[in-house]
Amino acid sequence: MIILYIETATDVCSVALSKGDRIVGLKEEAGGNNHAKHLLPFVDEVLRQAEVSISEINGVAVSIGPGSYTGLRIGVSTAKGIAYTAGVPVMAVSTLESIAQGAKSLWAQQSAERVQVVPMIDARRMEVFTTRYDFNMQPLEEVSSKIVDENTFAELLSEQKVLFCGNGMPKCRELLSAFPNACFVDAPISAQNILPAALRKWQAQEFENVAYFEPFYLKEYVAAKPVVKGLR
Repeated sequence: MIILYIETATDVCSVALSKGDRIVGLKEEAGGNNHAKHLLPFVDEVLRQAEVSISEINGVAVSIGPGSYTGLRIGVSTAKGIAYTAGVPVMAVSTLESIAQGAKSLWAQQSAERVQVVPMIDARRMEVFTTRYDFNMQPLEEVSSKIVDENTFAELLSEQKVLFCGNGMPKCRELLSAFPNACFVDAPISAQNILPAALRKWQAQEFENVAYFEPFYLKEYVAAKPVVKGLR
């Protein structure tokens, strides 16, 4: 079984390929918003790395959000196009779950302690898109947007250790570090972290309707009013 993975929910453009449960190709770039420019060339590159043609893939898995409106549109549209062309199913995976999966894997290399995992995607100022998972990646609450202050996770951190991760974590780290039970992992956002959830969806035959499924934005996109220099 060969699955192609696409991650464009943040400023990271990442593409991976797996055979069975093993990643055999990976191409990614962080720090820019050039998904439209890089995504298809990255797909071509990972296919070449693994010596696989597009007609040989069995499915496409895509990070569904929440995250960047533009990034998600590009990723989902590309996943749909490839799936339609290749005649294969699409599996949509929560961006927060894939972030949590990457953090869990790094944490497991450092500690045998089972902790709850709170992934965070940077929104604006002190706002993050977030949810909470147990160590088996079972969701413990709905995805939501939160303004992080000294009280946001106080009750949870008074009871147990919590692993914070994602690109929204660094701006919250100073506040959360006041709690002894707060732990942190700088886990890169990567398409390869979609693999466990995608394989689970494959086995359950939990596929999306290629024509109609949409990204999960969490918040409605509001376009800024265009400004023409010299006019008000």
